Amino acid sequence: MSVSEKASPEAVMDRFAELIGAGDVQGALALYEEDAVFLPEPGRLERGNKAIQAALATFAALRPKITGEIERTVVAGDTALVINAWALTGTDPAGEPVRMAAKSADVLRRRPDGSWGILIDDPWGGGTA
Repeated sequence: MSVSEKASPEAVMDRFAELIGAGDVQGALALYEEDAVFLPEPGRLERGNKAIQAALATFAALRPKITGEIERTVVAGDTALVINAWALTGTDPAGEPVRMAAKSADVLRRRPDGSWGILIDDPWGGGTA
């Protein structure tokens, strides 16, 4: 992990978009804490590395381009809340275009090495963009 990724929760969110866009599910998974949870769609909670990996693979299969604009970051000690207005464009397995957009509410935790890991990934937590 680079120094810039260690420096801020926002950098982790940017890196996540890069990795998923490149199809690097393992790299994206490494950004998550061991006890993380992910809500790949409203009302559906995935817990644990295997479940999160499978959900991330579904997103990566879209060959997405993800853009985002961090609207707010609140840090309290070793915990951070990041609100990110994001948009995704991609292609589903049938070749149809896919477009999604919302505001995420993500909670990150500072790791012992100073980097940040995703603890709660709720792409839909801030509502639709």
